[in-house]
Amino acid sequence: MTFTRAVPAVLALLFAGLAPADVDGPVWESWRHIPGVFDVVGPRSDGQLLVAGSGRLFLVDGSGAVQPFAGGPGGYTDDAGAEAYVAVAPALHVAGSGCDFAADDAFVLRLHQPYGVTRVTAAGIAQPFATVAGVESLNGIAFDTTGKFDHRLLVSGPVRGRTAIVAIDCRGQTEVITEAAPVLEGGLAVAPSGFGEFGGALVAPDELSGRIYAIDPDGKVRMVAESGLATGGDVGVESVGFVPSGFTRAGKLYYADRATPDNPHPGTDSLLRLDAHMLTRLGVRDGDMLAAAEGGATMIAVRCAAVCRVTQIIGTPTTAHGEGHLLAVAGQPAAGTAPAQAVFKPPAWAAFLGLAFLAAAITALAVAWRRRG
Repeated sequence: MTFTRAVPAVLALLFAGLAPADVDGPVWESWRHIPGVFDVVGPRSDGQLLVAGSGRLFLVDGSGAVQPFAGGPGGYTDDAGAEAYVAVAPALHVAGSGCDFAADDAFVLRLHQPYGVTRVTAAGIAQPFATVAGVESLNGIAFDTTGKFDHRLLVSGPVRGRTAIVAIDCRGQTEVITEAAPVLEGGLAVAPSGFGEFGGALVAPDELSGRIYAIDPDGKVRMVAESGLATGGDVGVESVGFVPSGFTRAGKLYYADRATPDNPHPGTDSLLRLDAHMLTRLGVRDGDMLAAAEGGATMIAVRCAAVCRVTQIIGTPTTAHGEGHLLAVAGQPAAGTAPAQAVFKPPAWAAFLGLAFLAAAITALAVAWRRRG
């Protein structure tokens, strides 16, 4: 191939490599197949994720290796068709009860009478933990990690067309926060202290209206944002999650895609994943809230300071059927490496102009070379 014929081919490769990074939006990766998957939480202190599917629990490590958890004698099993959402405890002290939640214990919603929560120890032993009276079912669970709810476990459940929020201490004692919250369900999360006026509140989505609410320890309910996502049962906003410190360095985002036959969004029984760089290039930063829809796994980012601002992250629905928590996990630098230095990344238009100038220069040199020949 002559020099002048090679120039267009080289330029085509350069522009082909540029286009996907600057034009396409983030795309969920169907990372690991897990039968009946409907929730993902963690990470545990050993770095593994805890995944719920088909009435069983699994551990997934950073390489994607999946192994059953709590499947032995005295372990955990339940109705394979139930969406028994789960939470993993960090080490938390409940001052009002004078006791502690042990790190890596898992807490799973019990969706049959008597409604409540089952504890699964880090060693894989299942134990009755708490009974939640007065609810028609249970549909959300999250730990208070900021302390406004005294580091208790928070659960939600429908009551006569509204939603009850109940706090549970480390002895299994319950306290009703409110029985008058709007209709809520799915992946709940407690906002970090820096999340504007909603810091420390329990944040929960309503798929029917598309709204995202905050519930305070005194039971007061405030609207955080209109998601702008599609609305309706099995369609609207299902899950919220907060971007932890260190996520934007090399983190991962996870979401459960449950196979749901005869549904416009049939799902794949996969654990979905997104790399942090796909989100940071759209402006997502540590401390932001992410919210994803059940039907199609579309997603927004919400940043709250003096006011809350909503940014669309994934606007085109897929066939995914999202369920449970939206889990952002911080990245970790390689052992023994120095902290990364700040690097200026030019905007896409600057890169395009630079390549265009380079193309013109190479073409001019090629023409001059040919004339000399």
